[in-house]
Amino acid sequence: MSDTVQSRISPELKADAEKVLAEMGLKTSDAIRLFLQQCVNVGGLPFRPTTSQPNALTAAAMKDTRSGENLSSYDSFGDLLEEIDE
Repeated sequence: MSDTVQSRISPELKADAEKVLAEMGLKTSDAIRLFLQQCVNVGGLPFRPTTSQPNALTAAAMKDTRSGENLSSYDSFGDLLEEIDE
């Protein structure tokens, strides 16, 4: 006998996950069973939940912005576009 588990997720997340799982030879149902079994095995989530982290370039730009370093200013949006096009 088996039970059914249902969950609502975005079509994009489902498609992205299915691509990854297919590369590992798994179906979505296989991955869900593995996840649930690991929850039982470790007595909690089988991973440490985290938030998305910025990549190194973005993190450096954020640091510069906070410190006021390496910033540029423009008199108009057109001036910015001119510099980008150069």
